[in-house]
Amino acid sequence: MAGDDTASTSAPKPVTPIAQYQCPKLKNTNYTVWAIQIKVILEAHGLWEAIETKDNTEVDTKKDKATIAFLYQALTEDVILQVAGCETAKELWDSLKTRHVGEEKVQQARLQSLMIGFNTLQMKDEDTVDAFTAKLNSYATKARELGKTLDESLLVRKLLDATPDRFIQIVASIEQTSDLDDISLDEITGKLKAFEERIKLRKGGSSVKA
Repeated sequence: MAGDDTASTSAPKPVTPIAQYQCPKLKNTNYTVWAIQIKVILEAHGLWEAIETKDNTEVDTKKDKATIAFLYQALTEDVILQVAGCETAKELWDSLKTRHVGEEKVQQARLQSLMIGFNTLQMKDEDTVDAFTAKLNSYATKARELGKTLDESLLVRKLLDATPDRFIQIVASIEQTSDLDDISLDEITGKLKAFEERIKLRKGGSSVKA
C-alpha cells in the first residue's frame, strides 16, 4: 500500500519550455505593446532580471544567453543583423528601445496628422457612397499600420456625420432605429447606397416627365 501511495503522489510538473510561448515579432509600429508582452513572458521564465539588473549585480551567464536567444526569436532578420554586436541582453534591450522610441515619436506624429484628416473628412456632393466609404477604409488601414485601430462603430458614426444634406432623411432613420455600436459599416453603406439609388431614380423620373 505504501508503494501505491508513493506511486500516486503527483510528480512536479516540468517547466514549460520557452519554445512553447509564441514570441510576438517586433515591428516598426508595435514597440510599446511588444515590450510589455516580452517583459511579461521573460518574467514568467525568471529571465527579466537579465534586463533589469541592479547596480553592481552580476547577471548569471546562462540566463543572459537564454534571454538573448529568446529576444532573437522576437526579431526579424534585418533587425538581428543591426543588433548582432550587442554582447548582453540588457545591451540588446536598450539598443532596441533607443531605436524604436525615436521611431515611435515619428509614428505618433504621423498618426496625429492622419487623425486630423480623418476628423475633418466630409463627403462632398459629387462623392458616391462607395467612394467615400473607400476613403474611410483607407484611413482605417493607414491608422492600423501606425498602431491604432479605428473601431467599426467609429467608422459608422463618421460616415453618418459626414454625409451631405441629401442623406439627412435616411441618416435620421438609421440613428433612430439602429444600434450604432452593433451595426457594421457594410450595413450602413448598403442602406445609404439604396437611398442614393432611390434619389437617382426619382430625379430620372422627374426629368422624363418634364
